[in-house]
Amino acid sequence: MRARLAIVAVVSLGAAGVNVRAQTTPSPSLSTPASAHAPRLDARADTAALRRAIDALADAHRGVVGYSVTNLETGEHLERRGNETFPTASLIKVPVLVTLFDLAEKKQLSLDDPVVLTDIDKVGGAGELQFLRTPLSLRLWDVAWLMSTLSDNTGTNLILDRIKIRRVWQKMESLGLPHTKVHSGSMDRIASVAPDSSAKYGLGVTTPNEMAQLFVLLAQGKAVSPVADSTMLWILRHNQDNSKLARFNYDVRLSHKTGDVDQARTDCGVFFLPARVVSCVLTKENADRRYWDESEGNAVIARIGEAVVKAWRR
Repeated sequence: MRARLAIVAVVSLGAAGVNVRAQTTPSPSLSTPASAHAPRLDARADTAALRRAIDALADAHRGVVGYSVTNLETGEHLERRGNETFPTASLIKVPVLVTLFDLAEKKQLSLDDPVVLTDIDKVGGAGELQFLRTPLSLRLWDVAWLMSTLSDNTGTNLILDRIKIRRVWQKMESLGLPHTKVHSGSMDRIASVAPDSSAKYGLGVTTPNEMAQLFVLLAQGKAVSPVADSTMLWILRHNQDNSKLARFNYDVRLSHKTGDVDQARTDCGVFFLPARVVSCVLTKENADRRYWDESEGNAVIARIGEAVVKAWRR
């Protein structure tokens, strides 16, 4: 049933195109000055206390934690192991998404281009395409939606087959992110373009600062273009994994992408508080390798996300 609903939603979106209606907010009371309702985007947090809180969580974690947090309105920034490389797990699908939209922006392909799923394309792990009957005709938009919201591994591979891994490298390097690389298709390490790095990091590699910077560029409309970037952030708002940064922030708008592999859990995104706060938390060498919401890797990211939101929420 879940697969059917997911595909119906995708087909509907693909058929209608990107048509995101702006959310309206209630008008302020006529008896209250409008300025009383206006949040201060430049409000600063007690970053010293926030750093102590986050570092205490990181120190207690049975594994390695790196983070990069930036308030785009105030310029406040905190980091730990910000330039150290970490496995991305499925978080690397954001650079794949950005590269796809960049190629569409350059008219080298169209998000309406057809993609035909066959049995040989299917891989396990996350996603619903692996369970659908073939041949199935989709569009690149549909596949990108499934890759970003359900972390669909089969969909990721369909996109990489079309755009090629090295183009993702080139796009990230052009944005000043030289350590952010995808190595192979999902569940397809035998086809890795960087076997040594792939053996060490798995699907992809990045640093907390580089992945955070990618989300900063998306929030500023500088990753591809203002329209493309806002569309990608809208897609990432629909990420279905709420076990990490979103766990204790269910009422906060968040555009993000998560990742899970045995020894690593990752999450990176933009909180809209309404000040935009980019938060990226990467873990590796986790002692708890269980795949469930309460695993220690998920929990430490969730608590860090909770601390970040409390620090800047007004």
